[in-house]
Amino acid sequence: MYFKAIKRMSLTGFVVCLSGVLAGCNVSGFLVDNQPPAGSVILTADSERDSAEPIDITVADMREVDLVETLATHRTAYRRTLKQLRAYYAQTGYAHKAKWAAFELKGLNSVKAFRYMEDAEIPSAALRPEADIEEANVLYEKGLELMKKGGHGVPALYREDVMVEAAQVFRHLIEKYPNSDKIDDAAFMCGEIHKEYMPDQELLAVKWYERSWTWDPHTPHPARFQAAMVYDYRLHDRDRALELYQGVVRYETEMTSNVRFATRRIHELTADTRSARAASRRG
Repeated sequence: MYFKAIKRMSLTGFVVCLSGVLAGCNVSGFLVDNQPPAGSVILTADSERDSAEPIDITVADMREVDLVETLATHRTAYRRTLKQLRAYYAQTGYAHKAKWAAFELKGLNSVKAFRYMEDAEIPSAALRPEADIEEANVLYEKGLELMKKGGHGVPALYREDVMVEAAQVFRHLIEKYPNSDKIDDAAFMCGEIHKEYMPDQELLAVKWYERSWTWDPHTPHPARFQAAMVYDYRLHDRDRALELYQGVVRYETEMTSNVRFATRRIHELTADTRSARAASRRG
């Protein structure tokens, strides 16, 4: 199997194994900036692209690799066979069945297909929004329209399939135009979608928020504030929340209500920390 020789594969070989199978996953060109956990298997190889830096992909263990490969293989076969069936029905005059296959194929796009190896889920922190690219601008506007159509801000109109499609459009923008000045905007919107509209995806949401301000420290979106709220109230990581609230006060000064809230929480969290330390010393 592909992954059995994973330690000696080139990056291109690894990407070929996954290309088109992890819901269109394209990890080539994405640099991973976070450190792997203890016991992880690291896939490191030379890229055949125009990058001089190696790309590391972290996985939990070889058991995970086997399972992800199996899933990827079945995903690819399922989509390929559906396309073949649609073409067969169209060629043989079964128009109604061709439409069924087309409908089923369309449904695949409304399902969030995870990449499961976390470093492949989020693009590299090394990207920079430098160019005004019209095609990327069009994709960004399309993503916003899909979010609106999917009920963004209007829970009664919520449509999960449309939100998934919106996230895919933003992701496509980042992958196809990684130097577009819209990548930080697209990352923020991905964070919003994962935070508000997809259950149990807070960790992905904060990663996307972090990319937004990493790519552009002065992004106009309240990325630090939103991430701080997730860490504070959902993930209960008060130390990270405190750090991000301090970033809100420093960088998101134009959003006065957020700054006021962040300032209050800084005082509250700091006081809680002091009280906990004092109690610990007394104990």
